[in-house]
Amino acid sequence: MKEKIHIFYSNDLHSNFENWPKITHFMKKQRDLYKEKQEEFYLVDIGDHVDRSHPIAEAFKGKVNVQLLNKAGYDIVTIGNNEGITLEYQDLFHLYDEASFQVTCANLSAKNEPQPTWLQTKITKVTRTGIRITFFGLTAPFRPYYEPLGWEIRSAHDYLRDNVMNLKENSDILVFLSHLGLPDDQVIAEQFPEIDVIIGGHTHHVLKKNNTHNGVLMTAAGKFGNYVGEVHLTWDHELNQIDKKEAIVNETDSLSKDRATMEYIHQWNNKAMEVLRTPIATLEQELEVDWFKPTPIIELLTNRLREWVDADIAMLNAGLLLESLPKGTITYGDIHRICPHPINPCCIELRGIEIVEIVRGAFDPKLIHFELIGFGFRGKVLGKFVFSGLDITTNIGDDGRERVQDICFQNQPLDMEATYRFVTADTFIFGQMFPEIVRSNKKKLYLPEFLRDILADALKNIDK
Repeated sequence: MKEKIHIFYSNDLHSNFENWPKITHFMKKQRDLYKEKQEEFYLVDIGDHVDRSHPIAEAFKGKVNVQLLNKAGYDIVTIGNNEGITLEYQDLFHLYDEASFQVTCANLSAKNEPQPTWLQTKITKVTRTGIRITFFGLTAPFRPYYEPLGWEIRSAHDYLRDNVMNLKENSDILVFLSHLGLPDDQVIAEQFPEIDVIIGGHTHHVLKKNNTHNGVLMTAAGKFGNYVGEVHLTWDHELNQIDKKEAIVNETDSLSKDRATMEYIHQWNNKAMEVLRTPIATLEQELEVDWFKPTPIIELLTNRLREWVDADIAMLNAGLLLESLPKGTITYGDIHRICPHPINPCCIELRGIEIVEIVRGAFDPKLIHFELIGFGFRGKVLGKFVFSGLDITTNIGDDGRERVQDICFQNQPLDMEATYRFVTADTFIFGQMFPEIVRSNKKKLYLPEFLRDILADALKNIDK
């Protein structure tokens, strides 16, 4: 006898709710189909369903996302970095209190008190015929963020090394819900062939059909609900093992929408607008945003950031501010709209010679026009870099390019060997945009404040 098991999934929605009614409609249809066939069906999410760049997620700190997962009939969820490190401690601790699904994240735990009631290291489902399917989740271990927020986060590889054999011995099918990213998933498939299926996320990759590595079936469905995925397993009861593993993803463009879900999201969007209508400041004149030149509002934010962390120097990119602010009353919703990024301040200790290289690099037109995707950035292009605490003299070459000529700190040339406190967006501690920042061993993140909180503070005190 052979038994079929079906696992459908979503990953990295990032609160792109325009696609959620399609996903809900599709998943409900699939559940009904396999229920009629009397075949096992499980619906899972791989994390980053919440993204505070959306007003609903910002206003209700992810609780409405949980209700949407409830209404869509999800069975199991793991958490991504957007749930884990963009919510304050209490908001994450109670995020899933009203979930009708189960949550697994095996490498996360609270530091100093009992664990959240929803948090499980593994979830085992048993089919009608007694097949044990164990689901376990692991999330990207961003320790510098989790620890200040009150969480312990363990290396995913350490957890697997210590536990994968026990997980396998106590289950027939082992399904890993991975919010680690494709490179990690590939290494894990190579090192831990005991895992039967890896359903992935975090790096927004798409694995369209039957991608197998070292015998491990790997699948992932991109980002923003542009795809949904499905895994189909066939269990051979005579051989007591998996006979066949298949995975595909489906584009959501042509899918029908669940009307009740559309209306539910619309209602909560209106409620979110009310919550975010808190007045912050009254402007006597418009504050213009321009991604390619310094403007008073980005200079205001950069100056306030330097004061906020008591740094010597601050650097921000003009592309952080998406729209101008009009004259008149400004609400928190306005600030969220123009600065939606889940980006925190980060202060780095740098030598003068390293700061010189950063400043020179910041005037590179390729970097200014770079269309960054990820690292918390929710804008279009990085834009012009603005500094506070430095006097920078530039000249325009024959090629029309602006280049750095002199850099002064407190009316004196920057000391090449002196150490300075340099604050910027945490975006730049990742990747290779500014290698000097990435290489520094002395970094301090300021949590849970986002840059928009500092912008709100600056606007409140604009005339003081």
